[in-house]
Amino acid sequence: MTRVLPPEALEDAVKALLQGELVVFPTDTVYGVGALAEDVEAVVQIYEAKNRPRHMAIPVMVAEPERVTAVARLLPGFWALADAFWPGPLTLILPKTEALPPIVAAGGDTVALRIPDHPLALALLRAVGRPLAVTSANRSGHPPALTAKEALEQLEGRVALILDGGRAPGGQPSTILDLTQDPPHILRPGPISEEQIARILQGNP
Repeated sequence: MTRVLPPEALEDAVKALLQGELVVFPTDTVYGVGALAEDVEAVVQIYEAKNRPRHMAIPVMVAEPERVTAVARLLPGFWALADAFWPGPLTLILPKTEALPPIVAAGGDTVALRIPDHPLALALLRAVGRPLAVTSANRSGHPPALTAKEALEQLEGRVALILDGGRAPGGQPSTILDLTQDPPHILRPGPISEEQIARILQGNP
């Protein structure tokens, strides 16, 4: 049975995550379903709840840039980009560390990281204090959920708890920038342009 709770129920959401359960919450784009990134069994539940193919890695969200080192190795340009665009619609690809279970990265060597620009998502990330593996709260191949109701319709009984933070803004997915390439390469265009990124990396904000 999936519980739908108001945004004030952060403690319930944190408790659920620490117990290895899945929690759905709004982000600055769509509703996401998350689990502790370090919890292999919980991450397996994300794949199963969504019917997500195992070859598709799951992005990781953190509360502050300083938290990134828990799961990834920093590369040149990281701090400049994080200072300029986080929280916000920029996902950075970095080399993963051994602390991140292989299942999160779908067996690869990198991890996609972001800090969402949404007050409830940030409050949850800060309250739990650990990186979360987060992907859209929908069945794979189905439309992303923009409301708690839409998430419930797709994931009823497959997640422990949904924090209802109102309608998610939707809109364009984040820009994905691969910092493991030299020069850094945009894998998915998004709200933050190549020109904006270049200015920051060149030291001209």
